[in-house]
Amino acid sequence: MKPDLPVWRSLLYVPVNVERFVEKAHTRGADVLQLDLEDAVPPSEKEKARTLVEKNAARVRRGGADVVVRINQPLALAVRDLEHSICPDVDGIAVTKADSASHVKLLDQLVTELEDKRGMKVGHTKFIVMIETADAFTRIDEIPRASPRVVAMNIGGEDFALDLNAHPDADVLLHPKQRMIIAARAAGVMPLGFIGTVADFGDWEKFRLMVRRARRFGFDGAGCIHPGQVKIVNEEYTPSAEEVAYARKVIQMDKEAQAAGRGSFQIDGKMIDIPVVVRAERLIRRYEAIKQREAKMLAAAR
Repeated sequence: MKPDLPVWRSLLYVPVNVERFVEKAHTRGADVLQLDLEDAVPPSEKEKARTLVEKNAARVRRGGADVVVRINQPLALAVRDLEHSICPDVDGIAVTKADSASHVKLLDQLVTELEDKRGMKVGHTKFIVMIETADAFTRIDEIPRASPRVVAMNIGGEDFALDLNAHPDADVLLHPKQRMIIAARAAGVMPLGFIGTVADFGDWEKFRLMVRRARRFGFDGAGCIHPGQVKIVNEEYTPSAEEVAYARKVIQMDKEAQAAGRGSFQIDGKMIDIPVVVRAERLIRRYEAIKQREAKMLAAAR
């Protein structure tokens, strides 16, 4: 795992050209606000929309959120999007329809040139790589390793299912998304998403259960297309008080066991050894990082 991965539990899509969404975005509580230049913007509006990125990035981050811009494919559109999106108030780029390692490296090179030209620290801009075609899926291991800018990966469920001529439900997406989690972890980046589709938010309790299940599979966060999803995603991708208490108990008892010369011990009739202890330590690090993120956002909102 890369040591400098951000805490990105909830990533709320915000059409960059719709003022009423931009104006309220900083109040939604999302860890990340994704200014969208892709699907949310019709072709006739894309040229105007990209000119709004820098101004609106500064506005939406007022509540302490990070800002990511979702750019377009094909490359001609992506280049123009990047020329308007690389600035200090944009923390990352969501690379839609990431095709291959060479595709990601090409965008990395362009972003490096833009950062240098604008006096920014090279490497400031992170990448989320989005796997959205069957062809790209065959290169799912190489894509997240293509650039040190890559901090996260997901599968665009709707587009991916469309390319398969399949329905974007949990049964169809289970295998590819599990495979994506494995590829992301192997590359040291965050797997983002749900087992189902982000478009499903008609039943909030059903949505919560889907998010909870997704976290069990290993996801770290997910995109949100409705503000109502943000609170649920933040809650479900945050370790609960019970989980934190149990993890701390495991860590403390491990210290006591080691002092007594034992490599394992039991809690409530369950064997506790190294993998369980490491999982507990990771959970506490994750919890503390989330609390730091929440404190930052709280301070920004004051």
